[in-house]
Amino acid sequence: MISPFAPPIAAVWTARAAALGSARKLATLLGVSSLALSACVSPTAGPNGLYANPIGNAPVVSNSTPYSASLVCLAGYAQRYGVHAPRIAVGRIADYTGKAEDNGGRMVTQGASLMAISALAKAGVPLVERFDTSVSEMELKYANNKLISDQPTNGPQGPSGPHRKILEGQIPGSDFYLIGGVTELNYNIKSAGIDLAAGKQNATAGTGEATGQLYVMNVAMDLRLVETKTEEVVDVVSYQKQIIGRQVGAGFFKFFGSNVIDVSVGGGGLEPVQLAVRSLIERAVVEMVANLYGAPGPSACMGGDPLGVAGVTGGFTPAYNNLDRNNGRTRQDPSRWDAARDPAVLRGRY
Repeated sequence: MISPFAPPIAAVWTARAAALGSARKLATLLGVSSLALSACVSPTAGPNGLYANPIGNAPVVSNSTPYSASLVCLAGYAQRYGVHAPRIAVGRIADYTGKAEDNGGRMVTQGASLMAISALAKAGVPLVERFDTSVSEMELKYANNKLISDQPTNGPQGPSGPHRKILEGQIPGSDFYLIGGVTELNYNIKSAGIDLAAGKQNATAGTGEATGQLYVMNVAMDLRLVETKTEEVVDVVSYQKQIIGRQVGAGFFKFFGSNVIDVSVGGGGLEPVQLAVRSLIERAVVEMVANLYGAPGPSACMGGDPLGVAGVTGGFTPAYNNLDRNNGRTRQDPSRWDAARDPAVLRGRY
């Protein structure tokens, strides 16, 4: 006996046929999608040893802030007037905000000390390494055990010649050291937004929507310059920088008979937090170094070449006496040494 709640046999077969047709359409769609994906990514490595070529061809550019040119200007000022710059070491500039991402990472960069080293180099300050001395300490240990020679390698037996001597006073000391930390990271200091939707009561007439949001946060830093011999704090700088973010969007929805069109577009951006930290450090270093150099202010850079011998990414203390012929002037050029942008590069030659 057929249950009165069971669907008619014709209806069951029609539903099964429709389901089978949908399954075939889905299988066809998956097959086409697989072919399209295989055209982009191959399971077999090509002649160059890669499954796929990475996208993007942006060149490496100098990582500058609005204060980088002022740092380079100070280096030119010191050279122009023969300023005897003190040696500075950079210590620990830590993140004291305690803020973390949802996935466990830190919100603020942990490399503020490295940013400070780069900023001091731009300003032409002689630097001594105190942040990571692991290699120097290991070499000193080897030299103390007479295991290191400064002679060139002589065959498979290694270097031959006298061992490296440890001399009294061979390591220059620092006159000052820079320490401090990131002390504030405040979210949503102020925000504003708008959400507008409009349309007729008839759903087939279409509706539109527009949204926009602005929000502000800030990051702050406290740095201090300490005289190494006396441990006297000779300079303290506290700065903060606000960061802005924005988000906009628009959408349209409408029925066309049995069809529906739904279109949405949007965009957003947040000023880089880590670049803000770098800007804070460079501004602080500008003020501290100007004080050490005796520079009255930005007006000191009005005369002479503010770039000196290097760009906004270069140091002014060369490892060798080749200041007149090194690559200091070209470091900021985004096309230099790029195989796709610099015709001077000998491509394919090793």
